[in-house]
Amino acid sequence: MYTVLTVLVISACGTTAPTSAAAPIEHTIWDNLLKKHVNNKGMVDYKGFKADRSELKKYLELVSNNAPNSKWSGNEQLAYWINAYNAYTIELILEHYPIKSIKDIGATIKIPFVNTPWDVKFIEIGGKKMDLNNIEHGIIRKQFNEPRIHFALVCAAMSCPPLRNEAFTAAKLNQQLDDQGRDFLNDATKNVVTKDKASITKIMDWYGGDFKKKMPIKDWINKYASTKLESDNISYMDYKWGLNEQ
Repeated sequence: MYTVLTVLVISACGTTAPTSAAAPIEHTIWDNLLKKHVNNKGMVDYKGFKADRSELKKYLELVSNNAPNSKWSGNEQLAYWINAYNAYTIELILEHYPIKSIKDIGATIKIPFVNTPWDVKFIEIGGKKMDLNNIEHGIIRKQFNEPRIHFALVCAAMSCPPLRNEAFTAAKLNQQLDDQGRDFLNDATKNVVTKDKASITKIMDWYGGDFKKKMPIKDWINKYASTKLESDNISYMDYKWGLNEQ
């Protein structure tokens, strides 16, 4: 998810979103799993997820066989891709669990040209083999001009935005993305904002270009943070890659 920008660009090049003739899917299975195994801080019970892995695989099969098409609304498509990304991230962790960090997966990979967990083509959607980078950078960032996705996509790390304990849905997507922004920017373990300075998530540095297409970083902070930043003193926190496990 978060690698050197040049690597991200290379990974995303040539990515074409798979498609199918399917109607928009229900995300009920994923929603139930999230409510059961994710707390209100976004921390994950991976042991519980592993016990329910057959249910997760049912949802991933639904995702795999029902890629979006142009008849779906924009929100239906975006909710699908966010849920897919997060569900496949959980599946990747479970495949290697127990681990201390998602980056431990990258350290053990012995596949040519695969250097990180986000490059592993373990995903199949619409008959197309994909990796997590393909979904995030080749589809979501490419097709949707929506910086708030960076508050919703997770990387199974302590510094990530919280994994929402409900599925994203088309009907509630705008509200859910705003909720994610508020929850994330007001979590003092990940963002610290005073009127004089802000020390915020590295995500808003890595993907500053996405955010600045809409408005300056300071405006994003003040849109969601309870304390309003009055100065231009903005710095970025070190990223903690430890597993976001309960």
